[in-house]
This record gives sequence, C-alpha cells and structure tokens, in this order.
Amino acid sequence: MAKKERLIIFDTTLRDGEQAPGASLSSRQKVNIALQLERLGVDIIEAGFPVASPDDFEGVAQVARHVKDPVVCGLARCIKKDIDAAADALKKSRRGRIHLFLATSKLHLQYKFKKKEDEIVAIARDCVKYARNKCGDIEFSPEDATRTEPAFLYRIIEEAIICGATTINVPDTVGYSYPDEMYRLIKGIRENVSNIDKAIIAVHCHNDLGMATANSIHAVAAGARQVHCTVNGIGERAGNASLEEIVMAIKTRKDVFGNLSHGINTRQIVKTSKLVSALTGFVVPPNKAIVGENAFRHESGIHQDAIIKERTTYEIMDPKDIGLKGTNLVLGKHSGRHALLNRLKELGFVLEEGQISEVFERFKTVADKKKEVFDEDLIALVEDAIKPVHDTIKLKDISVTSRTGEAPEAEVTLVINGETVTHRSTGDGPVDACFKAVDKIVKVKPRPRLAHYKLEAVTSGKDAMGQSRIELRSGKRIVSGVASSTDIIEASVKAYLDALNKLV
Repeated sequence: MAKKERLIIFDTTLRDGEQAPGASLSSRQKVNIALQLERLGVDIIEAGFPVASPDDFEGVAQVARHVKDPVVCGLARCIKKDIDAAADALKKSRRGRIHLFLATSKLHLQYKFKKKEDEIVAIARDCVKYARNKCGDIEFSPEDATRTEPAFLYRIIEEAIICGATTINVPDTVGYSYPDEMYRLIKGIRENVSNIDKAIIAVHCHNDLGMATANSIHAVAAGARQVHCTVNGIGERAGNASLEEIVMAIKTRKDVFGNLSHGINTRQIVKTSKLVSALTGFVVPPNKAIVGENAFRHESGIHQDAIIKERTTYEIMDPKDIGLKGTNLVLGKHSGRHALLNRLKELGFVLEEGQISEVFERFKTVADKKKEVFDEDLIALVEDAIKPVHDTIKLKDISVTSRTGEAPEAEVTLVINGETVTHRSTGDGPVDACFKAVDKIVKVKPRPRLAHYKLEAVTSGKDAMGQSRIELRSGKRIVSGVASSTDIIEASVKAYLDALNKLV
C-alpha cells in the first residue's frame, strides 16, 4: 500500500449475527444496536433480510429511519420479490444498499438450484440490473465463493460489475478456506477480472475452522477494501469474523497496515460489545479476544510485576483504546434517577419513558438488597425492560418447599390473558418443580423441550444478582429466554416464561 487507503467496515450483526439460533431481535432492539453501531463508526449496517418475515422487514425499515450516517443495507436473494422487499424497506434511508447473493459453487448449483453455469449468470445479470434500477448502491455476493471454480467466479463477478454492482463480496460461506488460500483468491480476482477496478472487493468470512479473522486480514493484505464482520463474532454456526478483532489487529499492527485507515472509534468497542451481548442473550466468553472479561487481566505474579514496571511488556493494546476504564461508576440505593439515566446512556442504551420507569423501579429494589449496583447489574435490569413485550403469560407468585430427602414442591401462579391460574408440582429440584408446574398450566404443541439452561451470577459476592438463560425447542423452532433477579428461582421461572411467550 503506497498511499493511504480506507478500509470499509460492513457490520452484519443485525442480519448474519441475528441468524444465530436464539438471537432474534425485535425492531426496537435492532434500532438500539444500530444507533450504537453508528456511534462506533461503522460504514455500513446490514440491518436484515426484509423478505424473510414482516418483523425482519420492519426491523430494516426502522433502522433505515433512525440511522443518519452509515449506509443501511438490506439482503436479498437474486429473486425479484426479495429485491422489491429490500427496496421498500430502505425507502426512508438516507443512503441505502441492496446486497444480492447467488450461489455459484458446483455443489450449490447441483443440489440447490439444479442449474447450469450459463443459467446462473443470466439470473445474476437480470437481478443486478433490476436491483440497480431501484437502488444506486448494489453489492453482489457469489455465495460459497471459496468453493467455486475460479474461472466461473471471475466470469460472474465481471458480469455483475457490467450490470451495475459497485461492490463485489467474496463469501467464505461455510468457513472452509484458510489464510493463504484466501490471499490467493483475492489476488486472483484482482488479476483476472478485467473490470474489477470499477468495484470494491469485500470479504465475508465464517469461523467454522476458527480462521474467520485471519482469513479477513489476509484478504485485506491481498487488496480487499471492505470486510463483513459482527460484534463479538456472533453469527450462523460458529459465527462470523469479529469486528473488534479485525479493527484492533489493523490498529495494533501499524508496521504492516500503516497505510490503511478506518472510521471506527475504538473507544466504543466495549460498550458496543456489552450492548449486543445483553440484547442477544449471548454471553461473551471470558477468553474472547479484545472484549472478553480476561482479555486485560493478569494473575501471574511475574506478569503483574512486569506490568507495574512497563504495561507493554504483556499488553499489546492499551485497554483505554477499546473503552475500558480503571474504575466503574458504582450506583447504590441513594442514587437518583438522573444518575441512573446518565450511566445507562454511557452504556449505550436508549430507552422510552415507560422503560425508564420500569428500570428505575427495579434498580431501587435491587439497590435495597445490594450495597453496590454494578454495570453488569444494570445491563441485566435493562435487558428485561427493552426486550419484546409478551403479555400472554405473566408470573404472579411462586412458593417452593424443599427439605433434605424429600422431593421439592412448587406452587406457581400465572396470569394468562387476565385469568389467574395456579398449579402445584414436584420435581428433582425446586427449579424443575417450578418448570413442571408451569408446563401443567401452559399447553404448547409440540411440547417444548428444555435444550439449554444456564444460571450465573451477574456480579461477584453473596448478594449478586442471578441471571438465567433458557433455550427451548418446540418442533423445528428454537427460542431463548433470559431474566434476572436476586432470587435465582424467580429468575429461572421468568426466563422460562420469556421463552414460552415467544412460542405462544
């Protein structure tokens, strides 16, 4: 890179990230994340797949209305009804983009489409032209590009550019490639597609073999100037390339990427990571690069001694560069509404008046039970307030009796569409007894199966809030529920009801 060049950050947290099972987001939640992505400085926000469902359409439309600076993108197959839906969802956007994709590998052509290469090229031509008439910014992705015959890949890319695509995305759809191969693929496209200078090359890497970030970085080294990524690396299967890893790799290794710039405000990274984790219900692993809880922690005495003398001995990044602070603002029972709102704003939450009142009431309840209320407590509190409201089933009361040597018994009272219903049940433990009592009241077909249950302390200490995360499977549907309380049984039952409400 002889001159200063710009790397475009294409964030697909709201589309590919949301496709991770159990990570569904409401329109309001999408707007909250999109506004934080705007503060983070991403160039493009892929807000969803408008034709997939009315809710997905509304999510893209809402993001398009609220976001000012980034390009808002809607995904579409090379089908005209998809393109129409994407164009309609983006009508209110200041700058919109339609992202078309069409499978090109022999495997996909044989089993998905049962079509020949010439037919696929004709579809691509027709749909890129059709989309270009509806939107001036078109991105085209030859799906499963890393397993596509190079000659055919070059051909379809060239045709897409002729028909109006201004960005060509090269997806490693199933995370099959490795860094050297990705470098050669991008280099081959630059050398063999005659009109590639009329388009920006992008990459979209999945993490099935744990190489999504490495593949993305090698693609950039080979000449790609746009990367698709997600906050915390969430996404289908093993996830996508991680935004924070790509951005900080480029920032940290200036000896390699010194002539490459981007628009990311890295001090917003931690705030964005926490917001996405809270709203999707996906916990960031403690050993996750950049944003994991242990990323800047040192336990070894040797490391601690060296860090005290010179931070860079064991830290290649300054924690402040990603938004970490030396101390956290501690809130307690004497804190007022203004202090709470200020801290929530710092954490990236934008709440409606009714949600603010609900969070403040819950905050006061928790503050009376705890000496200190930390950021993690606040995130857990606000998570319940801004998730989609399900009024069908509400918890009114729980009573649990448990003695050593006897099966625990639970009595659960629910309000269902205004009607109060109570049931008793026994179980292997108090939580199991509660779940069985709920199942006797709430009838869902096919009967849901508890696929995952996790209970963890939000913060440390004996007065910590407990947060429960539930995943239920009903037929082919997978739904998740999350709830927090200083009472772990109450948290578990509320999370169970949160998931059930999504089913009913």
